Parts: sequence; structure tokens; C-alpha cells
Amino acid sequence: MKTKNQKNVFGTKLITCSEDPLTGFYRNGCCDTGSEDAGVHTVCALMTEEFLEFSKSRGNDLSTPRPEYGFSGLKEGDYWCLCAARWVEAYKAGKAPKVKLEACNERTLDFIDLDTLIKFSDR
Repeated sequence: MKTKNQKNVFGTKLITCSEDPLTGFYRNGCCDTGSEDAGVHTVCALMTEEFLEFSKSRGNDLSTPRPEYGFSGLKEGDYWCLCAARWVEAYKAGKAPKVKLEACNERTLDFIDLDTLIKFSDR
């Protein structure tokens, strides 16, 4: 169950990651998390072709539309709530996408240190 008033990596109010496409484990536009979110979808990331190809090569195709799930597929320039572990995997492979820091859930800090996240800021 998700908790209310979740915070970002700076300890302030978690802002929206994306409403178009609608993202988040709870499909509310935010990288909220809770006990049901085993993948910890807390990193608000800016999609790149390089990352989308990397994710596809790891068995998670985020670019192909899946209309049966109401998913139109992601493209470069879209923001999406990624699993923290997938972002770390991409980081280690030199393929990590930029992040929207104020939209990254504080739970992300269990996987990635703040200094590293700041280096990947989309600003």
C-alpha cells in the first residue's frame, strides 16, 4: 500500500514525473512506491534511444506499444518511472538516462547515492 505525501530525494514534496505518457507504478504520474511495488519504480528518468535499446536488450521492452495494456510505447524525450535497480544496471553499463531529481522518490536513495543522481540531473 502506498503512503501519502511521499518525498523526493531532497526530502521535499515529490513532483509529477509524467502524465503523458502516464507513468508510475500506480499510474498517477508520480514515482510513488509502496509495498506492492516490488520493482521499486522510483527513478524519474528521461528516456533516450540508447537507454531504451539497453532496457530492451535486458528483457524489458519499453518502446514497443502494448495496446492490450493501454501502453503506447516510450520514445526518446519521454519521462518514465524506472525501477531503481534497472537504472543502476544501466549506470554500470554506461547507459543511464538523465533524471528529474524533484520527481525521484526518496526511496531511490536506498539504491543510488544523491551525488550520483545529481550528476545525472536533466537540468
